[in-house]
Amino acid sequence: MNETETLAALAALAHTQRLRAFRALVVAGHDGLTPSVLAEQLDIARNALSFHLKELAHAGLVTIEQQGRNLIYRADFGQMNGLLGYLSEHCCQGSACEVTESPSTCPSC
Repeated sequence: MNETETLAALAALAHTQRLRAFRALVVAGHDGLTPSVLAEQLDIARNALSFHLKELAHAGLVTIEQQGRNLIYRADFGQMNGLLGYLSEHCCQGSACEVTESPSTCPSC
């Protein structure tokens, strides 16, 4: 992932409803969700959700598959992992570090 893609992904996630939608799609996993189910889960109007899903799709964070008359939205785990990798690429001065409750495992934290 490059800097431009990272900025687009972070900008897309920098909104409460989009972050909630993305997290719900992460929880749904490979099965994904239809917009109507997602709108019901998040208690958001479908037209507003459609705008937010479009923003997530443009940022590459979600994929869309048409199944009959339904659209299935899924989190793009490869893109999500790419974002996390970009953000933590130089963590701990280039050495591997683990996320724990204690920051002492990361010498630069």
